[in-house]
Amino acid sequence: MLFEEDVRSYWDKMRLGDKQALFELYNNMYFHLIRFGLKINADDELVKDCVNQVFLNLWDKRSRLNAVDNVKSYLMTSLKRCMLDQLAYTDKMNAAVSRMGAEEERAELSYEEIMIAVQQDDELKHKLQLAIKQLTPRQMELIQLKFFEGLTYEQIAERSSQTVKTAYNTIYDAIKMLKKLLK
Repeated sequence: MLFEEDVRSYWDKMRLGDKQALFELYNNMYFHLIRFGLKINADDELVKDCVNQVFLNLWDKRSRLNAVDNVKSYLMTSLKRCMLDQLAYTDKMNAAVSRMGAEEERAELSYEEIMIAVQQDDELKHKLQLAIKQLTPRQMELIQLKFFEGLTYEQIAERSSQTVKTAYNTIYDAIKMLKKLLK
């Protein structure tokens, strides 16, 4: 390995924008970092990816980096943090995939359960249609525009020649009425 002074020299040159110094630092520290990373985790692809990521991050942040007395320790600490971040991210992704799989298993309904759900859905639609018919014509119009055509309050106000506040209040009152009727 290079003497610590040489590594520090490469570090300082790299901070000033010297790409060749970055490559020299990379070439001289790569195998030391790989060996160190493999002690933390045996996944050699993870270690290699993180070593490369450390050097990419160094280059991206070169203008903000400080002078370092022990470059090897700095790089090892950076590698360790990168690996821990990657492992935590992988754990989160695996947990999310597991939850999705569990939800899909629960989501598989029997034919009878599907038929009951469809009937309940039809009943709810019928109740909603009856409740909407009890609204004022203006409320029915605005509910149609908001929830069936997906317009914003601004678009509704423009189309119905009202202020945005009036459109909002009318829809709010209509929803309150529908909740009351559907209980």
